[in-house]
Amino acid sequence: MTLAQTLAALSPELVLLGAGLAVLLLDMLWKDNEVNKNCLPALALLGLFGALAAVSLMWSRLSGGAVRVATMLDVDAPAMFIRVIAIVVTALVVLSSVAFMRGKTRYRGEFYAFLLFAALGICLMASATNLLLIYLAIEMLSITSYILTGYLREDKKSVEAAVKYFLYGAIVSAVMLYGMSFFYGITGTTDLRGIADFFADSATSEGLRWAALAAGGLLFAGLGFKVAAVPFHQWAPDAYEGAPTPVTAFLSVGPKAAGFAVLLRVLILALPAFREDWSAALSIIAVLTMSLGNLVAIVQKNIKRMIAYSSIAQAGYILVGLAALGGDNYGMQGVLLYLFVYLFANLGLFAVVIGFYNATGSDQIEDYAGLVRRSPWLAGGLAIFFLSLVGIPPTAGFPGKLLIFGSAIREELYVLAALGVLNGVISLYYYFNVVRHAFFMEPKEGGSVVLDPTVRVVLLVCMAMVLLVGVFPQPVIRLVQAAAIALA
Repeated sequence: MTLAQTLAALSPELVLLGAGLAVLLLDMLWKDNEVNKNCLPALALLGLFGALAAVSLMWSRLSGGAVRVATMLDVDAPAMFIRVIAIVVTALVVLSSVAFMRGKTRYRGEFYAFLLFAALGICLMASATNLLLIYLAIEMLSITSYILTGYLREDKKSVEAAVKYFLYGAIVSAVMLYGMSFFYGITGTTDLRGIADFFADSATSEGLRWAALAAGGLLFAGLGFKVAAVPFHQWAPDAYEGAPTPVTAFLSVGPKAAGFAVLLRVLILALPAFREDWSAALSIIAVLTMSLGNLVAIVQKNIKRMIAYSSIAQAGYILVGLAALGGDNYGMQGVLLYLFVYLFANLGLFAVVIGFYNATGSDQIEDYAGLVRRSPWLAGGLAIFFLSLVGIPPTAGFPGKLLIFGSAIREELYVLAALGVLNGVISLYYYFNVVRHAFFMEPKEGGSVVLDPTVRVVLLVCMAMVLLVGVFPQPVIRLVQAAAIALA
């Protein structure tokens, strides 16, 4: 590849890096100028729109193929799809954080810069095809996430959440790195396709098979941590509750999408010879993850902790699609579509939480009583986003879960599909407990809940996308079909 082609392939990442550095530089230059500092979120959004334009331009040039960059990156349709998710997530989080962060810290410029760097880490994870680059990209995302979680330095909960998140992350990162070194020791390469080629010739060896499964289990520790899968989920409730709410929104979607993107590449490119083994293991983890998440969510009183356990359960549903990866790409399509629709449902839900917190200072579910009288928009948003997370038409969650569970049925994983549907029924209880408070109980306080304009924009965008994709899913389904074919 020429230098120009390499720069074009990496243009979204370069734009994000440049925008993040520009935000940091201007934050230093405008140190004591609060008026100018209000422009920093706009600059971050400008950088994100520039990155999205670069993704669109590069995607149109792919023509169904892939561009190999520096032997460690595949710039292909799946990578582009995850890049879009990363950029859209970050843009919506930046918008929703403007009012929330105002007055809470004087380090707002760094906050938006770290969000941009986290998006950069997700984009690199989406394209990485080498274990070394996967590790470096994960660490970049992890470090920025630790900092963002503890960003409110005067808030003890925020600092406590960041410390717990960091300690747990450091341990699983070391375990994951050991698994990667194990793969290198066995195969002599860190390239995913090179690992697959080695096992294609040697998979008949029982000793190598067990060594590969052990290495895969260690590698899954790091990726399971990112997606909050059982038994690597313990960090999520404390981090979600203690982190600034916009950061919680980001953690619930961005790192999860990145983790599943890497899992897809590892399973499909590096370990196709062990499909039956990892399908069985992922089926068990999926059942444990969605069951634990839904059952523990029932008893939560804080809405952020409830969403944390809901997010764990959602990871379990996506793991069903991974367990059902087969030759027809149906499972992969389900994973990609579900990540896309989950983006808008979960970020929309957090927009409601942020709007309510900005007005009342509370995250307790009981304080949502009578919300429909105080803010019909927030109450309506709650109902729509919960319907989508359950998977009820005409919301976007319906085609997402249809593909996920349909892929399990096509692979004859009937018990797994049935348990997934059963868990969806369980989630109805705690989701609509919040709706019951919002619509059918008397408000504890009078007065309307006034929404900041930026939160209102995020809320409207997410509501529109949840309903639009639910009614007209075909354009998005065509995109995920093309992405699945490119990775197969």
